Amino acid sequence: MNFRFQAVLLLILAAIFPATAQRQADDPMTVALMKVYDQLLDEDPRDPETLFRRGSEYYNLNDYVRALDDINNALKYMDPADTDFRQQALVLRSNILMMQKKYERALEDLNVILENDPSDYAAYYQRGTANYNLDRLPEAKKDFQMLRQLNPRSQEALFGLARVAVKENNLGVAGELCDMAVGITPSNSEVYMRRASVRTQMANYPGAVEDYIYALSTDAVNTVAALRALADLSRKQYPVVIAGLTDAIRKAPRNGLFYFIRGMIAQGHCNYLAAIADYDTIINNKLDSFAGINGSLAECYYYLGRYDVALLNIDYAIAGTEENSYYLMFKSRIERAMQHPEEAVKAANAALVSDAEFSDALIAKALAQLDLGESAEASVALSEVAMNDPENALAFLLRGWVLSEYRNQPKPAAQAWERILDMDYDFDDIRSLKGFALLYLDRKDEAEAWMKRVLDTADDFDGEINYYAACLYSQMGLLDRAFRHAEVSLDKGYANYHAWTEANDANINCAPMRKDPRFDTMLKKHSALFK
Repeated sequence: MNFRFQAVLLLILAAIFPATAQRQADDPMTVALMKVYDQLLDEDPRDPETLFRRGSEYYNLNDYVRALDDINNALKYMDPADTDFRQQALVLRSNILMMQKKYERALEDLNVILENDPSDYAAYYQRGTANYNLDRLPEAKKDFQMLRQLNPRSQEALFGLARVAVKENNLGVAGELCDMAVGITPSNSEVYMRRASVRTQMANYPGAVEDYIYALSTDAVNTVAALRALADLSRKQYPVVIAGLTDAIRKAPRNGLFYFIRGMIAQGHCNYLAAIADYDTIINNKLDSFAGINGSLAECYYYLGRYDVALLNIDYAIAGTEENSYYLMFKSRIERAMQHPEEAVKAANAALVSDAEFSDALIAKALAQLDLGESAEASVALSEVAMNDPENALAFLLRGWVLSEYRNQPKPAAQAWERILDMDYDFDDIRSLKGFALLYLDRKDEAEAWMKRVLDTADDFDGEINYYAACLYSQMGLLDRAFRHAEVSLDKGYANYHAWTEANDANINCAPMRKDPRFDTMLKKHSALFK
């Protein structure tokens, strides 16, 4: 399997794809090491060397609060005459403070570090960055210029000065400085990532896209970072990202990776027909072959309501890889849409063999069991999700729905919906589903206020938010308002035909609109999205 293709798939499908081999807090080696440090500090809680070493480990684990506490204590208890040790501790503390964005406090340590060692290259870079973030541009410029004195080929200095130039609105100078930095190591992907960052700051989005593509083409070091950056940029600059990838394809028409990236980004924006075209190009021209392409095709066809083609592709994906629990879960969704609940349960169970706590598979199984009239079993499956994944809003909403509508247990149902209101989602995150929970709890005014706030603040880049607004308002009986938001959603390209026409679970759907003559007229008007 092509690694870089798989990286794209895992990233844009939001699967976990670690960019480094950094140890995690639950790694056995880390657990054992931290246990030793704890034991040593139990014996002598004022041992500065052990505090420093444990603080360093916390820093490597991104636990900056504990790291800072240990380093503060190490500095407190160390011998003032041990200047080398103190310098090391100050360097580490300044790094921690920078990561915490406590720039004023970091500057205090950095000033001391540079007083002790006026040639400390890293400290000048950190101090320049801190001054830049505090909008102290003359001081930042002075520090970055000092970097160039220490190293005339310093890319950190050139990019630092470029960022300062952007803030000073000297865009021409910023561009020249970036180009100088790229010229030093043009075969290194990192330099293109840095220039892309400055170009984004300059609002030169086509240039940023070009650089991310250069990074992808140069080496594999920044593959995941470049893909993440392209996906993030596409949320606000979708046409620019697609145009940049199209230009890359024009220059390298046999590079299947570019087709796949463009397809995945199109799919992520619900532009399923365009995504299918790119995936088919890869397969038909034999540019690459792996299970992820068929898995992506299956998703696109499912969302377009073409379940038979989706099933064919998901079976190819399942056969093509051993790590296929995700594909089995998705097969369960397809089988259920085809009204094959027994097969849907079978596929979900197969997905759960390798991961018994796979939330999406448990939800798929529960919904299929519900179709079979097995509401008690469905309730058990959803309870498992609630225990394993306590921030899964969909699972709690479905569980409340099953308990209320199928199990005649209104009190536990209300508790499930109340739990959603306490979940830690951003206030404008539509996937918190809080408005639907409020509607179930008969708090309609609050549900309407929640939806209004989300619409006013969130960036509905692909029409999904307006789709959910149409669902909520239709469930509230406000059909005129629902249709207004449905039109906006479709105008933005929300081409999930399955959601528009088939979704019926837990009232997170637009089912009341389907009985209105305006609904078919609306879908026909936007039929180009689906066919």
